[in-house]
Order: sequence, then C-alpha cells, then structure tokens
Amino acid sequence: MLSKLFNTTSKLCALGIVAASFTLLPHAYAAEQKTEEHAENIEVTQQQVTSEELAAIFVLSEICPALVEKNKAFDQGYANLLKEYLPQEKNPATSITKLSKQASFQKALKEARDDAKNAGDTENTEVCKDVLNYNA
Repeated sequence: MLSKLFNTTSKLCALGIVAASFTLLPHAYAAEQKTEEHAENIEVTQQQVTSEELAAIFVLSEICPALVEKNKAFDQGYANLLKEYLPQEKNPATSITKLSKQASFQKALKEARDDAKNAGDTENTEVCKDVLNYNA
C-alpha cells in the first residue's frame, strides 16, 4: 500500500513535469519556426487525470493539516496542485470537494485513504511538505 501511495505521488509529479514540458514545447518550437511559409498552429492537449490521482490529492487535504502546519504556504501549495490537475475548473477546491461526495468516486477515495493510513505519519509528512512547497 505504501508503494501505491508513492506510485501515485510519483505519477502526480511526473504528470506535472510532463504538463510543464508540453506547455513550454510549443513556445520553443515556435521560436525555431518563425518563417511565414512554415507557420503552423500547434495545439497541446492535457493528459487525462485519473480518479485515483484526484483521490490522492483530496486525501492530502484531509491528512496534511494535522501533519504540517496549515498556513498560507500550505494553502497556496495545495491550490497550485489543484490548479494543475483541474485547470478547467473555476474553483478547483470546491470541485474536488463535490467530487469527493459522489458515489462513483468513493472506491478511489477509499483506496487513497487506505494507502495514506498504511504509509504512516512519517512518510505522509514528507508528502505534505512537498505540497507545502509545491509551485505549479
């Protein structure tokens, strides 16, 4: 279960890196292809975020305030994380809270909570510190 939490966290980090890479890719490519005859539009679409990833993010909002000091830095890091994974949502925090109450989300949420419980406070604290310092 601990490895599953780390896998989920690793996926979250990897997805963030991939998303940032894809965001910067069109700009780098456009700088190289400035001639009018070779002009083209490049549309980059974001990858699909899984229910398991969103559940893991939501569980962080439940466990982290007890493990690290809940302050503006944590709130901002968590908001950045939500914005990155729910960019289409006007208010990602409200959206993920609503999602957490949907029956279709309960299985993923239970798995994420079980993973966090099995990981223990020490490992969860490290993940929460990452959220505290998270910059999108």
